[in-house]
Amino acid sequence: MSERDGAPDGPDPADRAGPVGGEPVSGAEPGGGLEPGGGGEAGGASGPTSGLRNPGAAVRGVGAGALVAEGLVLLLAIRPMQVLGVHLTGLAITAIIVLAVVCLALAGLLRRAWAWWAGVVVQVALVVCGFVFHASLGVLGVVFGLLWAYVLRVRRSVLR
Repeated sequence: MSERDGAPDGPDPADRAGPVGGEPVSGAEPGGGLEPGGGGEAGGASGPTSGLRNPGAAVRGVGAGALVAEGLVLLLAIRPMQVLGVHLTGLAITAIIVLAVVCLALAGLLRRAWAWWAGVVVQVALVVCGFVFHASLGVLGVVFGLLWAYVLRVRRSVLR
Protein backbone atom coordinates (compact mmCIF):
# COMPACT_ATOMS: atom_id res chain seq x y z
CA MET A 1 0.00 0.00 0.00
CA SER A 2 1.10 3.58 -0.36
CA GLU A 3 1.33 6.31 2.22
CA ARG A 4 -1.55 8.08 0.49
CA ASP A 5 -3.87 5.26 1.59
CA GLY A 6 -2.88 5.88 5.20
CA ALA A 7 -0.75 2.76 5.56
CA PRO A 8 3.02 2.54 5.19
CA ASP A 9 4.55 0.48 2.38
CA GLY A 10 6.60 -1.86 4.60
CA PRO A 11 5.67 -4.01 7.56
CA ASP A 12 4.75 -2.18 10.74
CA PRO A 13 7.66 -2.23 13.21
CA ALA A 14 5.17 -2.62 16.06
CA ASP A 15 4.12 -5.99 14.60
CA ARG A 16 7.58 -7.32 15.32
CA ALA A 17 7.56 -6.16 18.93
CA GLY A 18 7.29 -8.66 21.73
CA PRO A 19 4.51 -8.80 24.27
CA VAL A 20 6.29 -6.59 26.82
CA GLY A 21 8.39 -3.47 26.40
CA GLY A 22 9.00 -3.65 22.68
CA GLU A 23 11.34 -6.63 22.87
CA PRO A 24 11.67 -8.33 19.50
CA VAL A 25 10.17 -11.75 19.11
CA SER A 26 12.75 -14.19 17.84
CA GLY A 27 11.80 -15.39 14.40
CA ALA A 28 9.17 -12.67 13.98
CA GLU A 29 10.61 -11.81 10.60
CA PRO A 30 12.54 -14.67 9.00
CA GLY A 31 15.89 -13.44 7.75
CA GLY A 32 15.12 -9.98 9.06
CA GLY A 33 18.12 -9.83 11.35
CA LEU A 34 16.24 -10.00 14.63
CA GLU A 35 17.97 -13.15 15.82
CA PRO A 36 20.55 -12.75 18.60
CA GLY A 37 23.89 -11.74 17.13
CA GLY A 38 22.33 -11.05 13.74
CA GLY A 39 22.80 -7.31 13.81
CA GLY A 40 19.14 -6.44 14.37
CA GLU A 41 17.76 -2.95 14.21
CA ALA A 42 19.47 -1.81 17.41
CA GLY A 43 22.89 -1.76 15.79
CA GLY A 44 24.07 -4.95 17.46
CA ALA A 45 23.18 -3.96 21.03
CA SER A 46 22.85 -6.99 23.23
CA GLY A 47 20.05 -7.61 25.69
CA PRO A 48 16.48 -6.38 25.81
CA THR A 49 15.80 -2.67 25.99
CA SER A 50 12.90 -0.91 27.64
CA GLY A 51 11.97 1.00 24.50
CA LEU A 52 12.05 4.30 26.38
CA ARG A 53 14.19 7.20 25.21
CA ASN A 54 15.19 8.10 28.76
CA PRO A 55 14.27 5.26 31.15
CA GLY A 56 15.73 7.03 34.19
CA ALA A 57 13.54 10.08 33.69
CA ALA A 58 10.47 7.93 33.10
CA VAL A 59 11.00 6.04 36.34
CA ARG A 60 11.68 9.25 38.25
CA GLY A 61 8.40 10.60 36.90
CA VAL A 62 6.50 7.58 38.18
CA GLY A 63 8.17 7.85 41.59
CA ALA A 64 7.58 11.60 41.78
CA GLY A 65 3.93 11.14 40.85
CA ALA A 66 3.47 8.59 43.62
CA LEU A 67 5.14 10.83 46.20
CA VAL A 68 3.20 13.93 45.17
CA ALA A 69 -0.06 11.98 45.34
CA GLU A 70 0.87 10.71 48.80
CA GLY A 71 1.72 14.20 50.00
CA LEU A 72 -1.57 15.60 48.75
CA VAL A 73 -3.58 12.75 50.26
CA LEU A 74 -1.89 13.29 53.62
CA LEU A 75 -2.67 17.00 53.58
CA LEU A 76 -6.25 16.40 52.49
CA ALA A 77 -6.76 13.70 55.14
CA ILE A 78 -6.45 16.06 58.11
CA ARG A 79 -9.85 17.74 57.85
CA PRO A 80 -11.97 14.61 57.20
CA MET A 81 -10.35 12.92 60.18
CA GLN A 82 -11.33 15.88 62.37
CA VAL A 83 -14.89 15.87 60.99
CA LEU A 84 -15.22 12.15 61.76
CA GLY A 85 -14.34 12.82 65.36
CA VAL A 86 -10.73 11.70 65.43
CA HIS A 87 -8.98 13.73 68.09
CA LEU A 88 -5.78 14.84 66.38
CA THR A 89 -3.32 16.52 68.70
CA GLY A 90 -1.00 19.25 67.55
CA LEU A 91 1.77 16.66 67.43
CA ALA A 92 -0.28 14.42 65.13
CA ILE A 93 -1.11 17.26 62.75
CA THR A 94 2.54 18.35 62.76
CA ALA A 95 3.66 14.79 61.97
CA ILE A 96 1.20 14.57 59.06
CA ILE A 97 2.29 17.93 57.65
CA VAL A 98 5.99 17.04 58.01
CA LEU A 99 5.46 13.71 56.22
CA ALA A 100 3.56 15.48 53.43
CA VAL A 101 6.31 18.07 52.99
CA VAL A 102 8.97 15.33 53.00
CA CYS A 103 7.02 13.48 50.28
CA LEU A 104 6.85 16.60 48.15
CA ALA A 105 10.55 17.35 48.69
CA LEU A 106 11.59 13.78 47.86
CA ALA A 107 9.60 13.97 44.63
CA GLY A 108 12.10 16.55 43.43
CA LEU A 109 15.15 14.70 44.74
CA LEU A 110 14.68 11.34 43.01
CA ARG A 111 17.78 11.92 40.88
CA ARG A 112 19.73 10.98 43.98
CA ALA A 113 19.91 7.26 44.84
CA TRP A 114 19.33 7.87 48.55
CA ALA A 115 15.98 9.57 47.88
CA TRP A 116 14.46 6.25 46.73
CA TRP A 117 15.34 4.69 50.08
CA ALA A 118 14.15 7.78 51.93
CA GLY A 119 10.78 7.09 50.29
CA VAL A 120 10.77 3.70 52.03
CA VAL A 121 11.48 5.45 55.34
CA VAL A 122 8.51 7.76 54.76
CA GLN A 123 6.22 4.76 54.26
CA VAL A 124 7.46 3.11 57.45
CA ALA A 125 7.05 6.39 59.36
CA LEU A 126 3.47 6.67 58.13
CA VAL A 127 2.67 3.15 59.35
CA VAL A 128 4.23 4.04 62.72
CA CYS A 129 2.01 7.15 62.85
CA GLY A 130 -0.91 4.78 62.38
CA PHE A 131 0.03 2.96 65.58
CA VAL A 132 0.75 6.15 67.53
CA PHE A 133 -2.02 8.52 66.39
CA HIS A 134 -4.83 6.80 64.48
CA ALA A 135 -5.34 3.59 62.50
CA SER A 136 -6.39 5.47 59.36
CA LEU A 137 -2.85 6.78 59.02
CA GLY A 138 -1.61 3.21 59.25
CA VAL A 139 -3.98 2.20 56.46
CA LEU A 140 -2.65 5.05 54.32
CA GLY A 141 0.86 3.89 55.16
CA VAL A 142 0.13 0.34 54.03
CA VAL A 143 -1.57 1.48 50.81
CA PHE A 144 1.20 3.90 49.86
CA GLY A 145 3.83 1.42 51.03
CA LEU A 146 2.48 -1.13 48.57
CA LEU A 147 2.42 1.54 45.86
CA TRP A 148 6.03 2.48 46.65
CA ALA A 149 7.08 -1.19 46.57
CA TYR A 150 5.53 -1.42 43.10
CA VAL A 151 7.34 1.74 41.97
CA LEU A 152 10.65 0.30 43.21
CA ARG A 153 9.95 -2.93 41.34
CA VAL A 154 9.20 -1.03 38.13
CA ARG A 155 12.38 1.00 38.63
CA ARG A 156 14.45 -2.14 39.02
CA SER A 157 12.98 -3.79 35.93
CA VAL A 158 13.27 -0.69 33.70
CA LEU A 159 16.79 0.27 34.70
CA ARG A 160 18.22 -3.23 34.24
